[in-house]
Amino acid sequence: MPNVPGLVPQSQSTGRTNTLAIVSVVAAFGSFFAHIIPGIGGFTVALIAVITGFMARNQIKKTGEGGRSLATLGIVIGLVHIALIVLAVLLLLVAIFVFGIAMFGFSRSSTSQ
Repeated sequence: MPNVPGLVPQSQSTGRTNTLAIVSVVAAFGSFFAHIIPGIGGFTVALIAVITGFMARNQIKKTGEGGRSLATLGIVIGLVHIALIVLAVLLLLVAIFVFGIAMFGFSRSSTSQ
């Protein structure tokens, strides 16, 4: 396309979507179902989504490929899933603590009587 006065020139993209961006968004959505996989789990898959999303964004900057929004989506969904996992673990620890107090009570044993 020739340069037309008044129009902003756009970078030429290759017309293909970055593969790591696709991997990132698929891993991000798949991480919610990966909790049933022993040894891997959803946390690992969500972490893969975040890492591949950042790698894809760096590649897209260099190559001009498409898929920046997919990479960003993979990063955001992966981070949200990791945050939900951390929150669930914290809530589980609080529930265990509260359940322990309810079951066994809170008492201070003193050695002097």
